[in-house]
Amino acid sequence: MRKKIVVIVAIVIVSIFVLVDLFMEDLWESNENLLKEEALSIEESVENINFNELTPFEWDVAYAFDPYTTNDTIYETVGYKWDKIRETINEGMNQIVFLKDGKVVCYLYGYPENNGYGIYFTQENRTELSSASVINSKDDLVFQVVRSNNVIYLENKVRKK
Repeated sequence: MRKKIVVIVAIVIVSIFVLVDLFMEDLWESNENLLKEEALSIEESVENINFNELTPFEWDVAYAFDPYTTNDTIYETVGYKWDKIRETINEGMNQIVFLKDGKVVCYLYGYPENNGYGIYFTQENRTELSSASVINSKDDLVFQVVRSNNVIYLENKVRKK
């Protein structure tokens, strides 16, 4: 009887951990939601915005990957594998990975029309690998705010040094 109770208690504890893990949002998802809130709250009169002030989390470097970039290329670029990454399947999709101390802290994926906002880096920010553009949080990054069809586009066209 005592053995049965121990087994039942163990099953309940394991079940609780599994359920908590299933319902717990990952850091990069939480930060993407915060970034979305910030982007969608940009006032109508704002034409340019400091990207570092817009991001509500700490980050060191961000990579914007071209459409059709393979998962392996993304993993190789950011330095490790993590779950829930998907390859972009079409032009115009965003796939941006923000890192802090070498770890993913925000992952933006999808069509700007579905997300309500999109972020685009300039060609001058290309990496040696031609599949990604990169920005560094230490740079003074100014993004142009463009609104079109109820979508906010942030374009890294203005860059202060």
